[in-house]
Amino acid sequence: MSKAASSNLPVVCTLTGPELQERRRSVLQQVRNAVVEIRELANGYAYCFPSQQELVKELAQLIDLERQCCPFLTFRLTIAAETGPLWLEMTGPEGTKEFLQTTFTEA
Repeated sequence: MSKAASSNLPVVCTLTGPELQERRRSVLQQVRNAVVEIRELANGYAYCFPSQQELVKELAQLIDLERQCCPFLTFRLTIAAETGPLWLEMTGPEGTKEFLQTTFTEA
């Protein structure tokens, strides 16, 4: 999907209220608890995690799940050399930062 096409997608999660609550309680809470630093980006956020093999798997699962219900999000996972940190960038069209603040950042 081109950048122009993704910017036309609405910033809305397709999960129902109960589904979203379950996602927050399970996958999102686990990932949120591992965040060691958050950087604000122009169109989203970058989340830093310690270099742990199990986190690579959890982040991949999170990306897979979120792509299904939030098609407007763009993900970039950077795994640094050696034992460097993991960085997950989540970006998107206008409104994405506010969406991430309420869905991902807040408990």
